[in-house]
Amino acid sequence: MLILRDTEQEIRRAAEIIKRGGLAAFPTETVYGLGADAFNARALARVFEVKGRPRFDPLIVHIASRSGLERVARLSVLSPARRALAEKCASAFWPGPLTLVLPKQPELPGLATAGLSTVAVRWPGHPAARTLIRLSAGAGKPGAVAAPSANPFGRLSPTRAEHVVEGLGEKIDCVIDGGPCPVGVESTVLDLASPRIAILRPGGVTREELETITGPIRPALDAGASGAEHGGQNAGEPDAAGPNAPGRLSPGTLKSHYAPLSPLVLHDEKEMAALPREQDGAYLFFSGKSRDAWAGRDRAGYGETGPDGDPAALVLSETGRVPEAAANLFEYLRRLDGPRPGRIHAEILPEEGLGAAINDRLRRAAEH
Repeated sequence: MLILRDTEQEIRRAAEIIKRGGLAAFPTETVYGLGADAFNARALARVFEVKGRPRFDPLIVHIASRSGLERVARLSVLSPARRALAEKCASAFWPGPLTLVLPKQPELPGLATAGLSTVAVRWPGHPAARTLIRLSAGAGKPGAVAAPSANPFGRLSPTRAEHVVEGLGEKIDCVIDGGPCPVGVESTVLDLASPRIAILRPGGVTREELETITGPIRPALDAGASGAEHGGQNAGEPDAAGPNAPGRLSPGTLKSHYAPLSPLVLHDEKEMAALPREQDGAYLFFSGKSRDAWAGRDRAGYGETGPDGDPAALVLSETGRVPEAAANLFEYLRRLDGPRPGRIHAEILPEEGLGAAINDRLRRAAEH
């Protein structure tokens, strides 16, 4: 696998790999993606094979500019009001961590959309991602790169190039090293193709931010259980086959996902403070205040130095800043999971703003 620098010359090498049907991992502001030409069915099949991803789980198609949207999305079939809403959301949050589910163009291979009549599309904010997509375009056409997260399916998402190397190694052709991802959790997925709009996955754009454009939306965590009907199926509702059944409308909505190898147990702030120190346990706290409340119950486990530097007790944000917690989430879960503890205990954040996205990832990880 080639490890390329975040320069236009090196990114051009990655773009040539994509144009030849290869796979290139690249940084976005959310997590690292595993990119393939969105119109090359053979390359898309390799994405699913390399990740071990089920083919009923659709991919997100990334574009490099607003002009690329109509190459993959068929906006003309939307009502005028819904089309105007899509334009407002794009203007407000693109480029950035928002994915829109829209009717797809017929030319887009079914592998990219899991056979659905909709496509999940995003214009990422990371300059390396936009450069890669632009340079991978065919003659006279805007670029379109289909990219799930660049990790084995169901495991922790990669927020650094070394995470990609660790997870996928020689299975892919290259990775562009753009440093750590600043947002750290995946994009928000907003369904605009169904009769009732819904947040299908909470992420880097909060529900509160979206509602300044859309008006009231169903709560993000409700969407996975009661997604709107589209394309002849009730894509978000559980059925006899269970919550992980085929026919999901959105990427990243399987019940079990984003998981470490070790069991993960979730607690609120009070429960975390009352936890006993387990010899083979690991602990992920939201804030330094939470960590100190827990450590104060049993200082003997730390000697005179206290918990600072303990690799089995990590704090997402010492000062309780939710954006910092999001940026550290997957990295810190990886650190705790490395020694394979008996259990990882993690603190749930306040269910507001970006905290909803962090809690969503923790809940899916705990289902593993």
